Amino acid sequence: MKDREETVGILVSWRGKRDSGGFGRLRFAGFVVLAIIVAVTASAVVGVVRRGPSTDSTNISAPHGASDAITRYQWRLREVPGDYRTWAELGGAYVERARISADPSYYPKAEGALRRSLALHQADNYTAMVGMGALANARHDFRSAARWGEQAKMINPANPDVFGVLTDAYTQLGNYEAATAAVSRMTTLAPGVPSFTRASYDLEIHGDRAGARKLLIQALRTAYTPSDIAYCRYYLGELAFHAGEFGQAAHQYRLARSADDSYTPALEGIAKTAARRGDHGQAVKLFQVVVGRMPQPQYIMEYAELLNFLGREREADQQNRLLADSQRLLAAGGVADHLSASQYAADTGDAREALKRARAEWKRRHSVIVADALAWALHLNKQNRQALGFAKAATRFGWQNAQFYRHKAAIERALGEHEAARRDDARAARANPRLDVTVPALGHLA
Repeated sequence: MKDREETVGILVSWRGKRDSGGFGRLRFAGFVVLAIIVAVTASAVVGVVRRGPSTDSTNISAPHGASDAITRYQWRLREVPGDYRTWAELGGAYVERARISADPSYYPKAEGALRRSLALHQADNYTAMVGMGALANARHDFRSAARWGEQAKMINPANPDVFGVLTDAYTQLGNYEAATAAVSRMTTLAPGVPSFTRASYDLEIHGDRAGARKLLIQALRTAYTPSDIAYCRYYLGELAFHAGEFGQAAHQYRLARSADDSYTPALEGIAKTAARRGDHGQAVKLFQVVVGRMPQPQYIMEYAELLNFLGREREADQQNRLLADSQRLLAAGGVADHLSASQYAADTGDAREALKRARAEWKRRHSVIVADALAWALHLNKQNRQALGFAKAATRFGWQNAQFYRHKAAIERALGEHEAARRDDARAARANPRLDVTVPALGHLA
């Protein structure tokens, strides 16, 4: 009872800030994956500016064990090929399978099943609409995701999964008022792990680390499956990691791995804490396992950055080739992601490509992470006056994100605004006292 009262108090405070204008008038971009509902497992986003609940993680009625679910639904459809509900569930299971396996080839299968469901019955088929929205989020087509979510909401405004899709989509688009409204409704309908973890991230982005941690702990208390426990532990580790508390971060990552040995982000967390503590041999061994198990771009980029930092260029080049292959597979599955490409190009010294990709992503969505990437790419191309506007957009919410403030300070220094640069350097140091600005190759591991 006490835990519930404490959680309610945090949420009331959170909503009060929103309603008083602290969150309500957020007109510029922002990467706020806010929400307050039942836990989802998510792929982490690369480094400091890429962390947050995955956009492909909304629960859309696929049972645990996506492979078993797929087989079961396929058998059902052989017997009753006109069962539109099962077609929708099959589509959802394919999206879940893609997330678990990091295999984007399941996305076209998911789309085929979901569209088949809609072709059979469209009028009130909100399950397939939610599935299409979750699929669109997974492919980073956030405008389409929002449209599908809104259609589903008109049919079933009491379904929490609808608001999960809308929260993720509007967050990525930078429409924070809509995202906050969606997550508030989702919280009311289904408080639980996904809700608390999304709400935690919202508080983190708005500068309230203590509140963010409390909600993650509450999410952990409500978690009961190994994957949900691992997920909550991992993000407790992420909070600690980005505050420079590497020992606590490693502890949480190890607990996540103990809860679910198959949960790859936990191993990635252990690897990057080893790197930050200077145990490079262990970090390399662990990243080899991570990339071998799940060759997602974020993991490949982290591993390549570490190898470059260690002067192991030949091995880094191998990872770069693997990264290119992975990105081609994602594109073939319908996933558009200029953001990661921009960040990696910036990290590896290709300023022109970084700017080209950041501008392309900004045309698609206005989040604070994209604002930061565009600011930094403009800075690398010596367009500092324009860069400063985007750096201000990236930091306007008060997120204690050391990387954002470090970038902003560099831009201000280039413009001769030295007092402002000193203030932002100080903000970066407060956000993460152990941010190592002398190790650019590990910038996204800081």
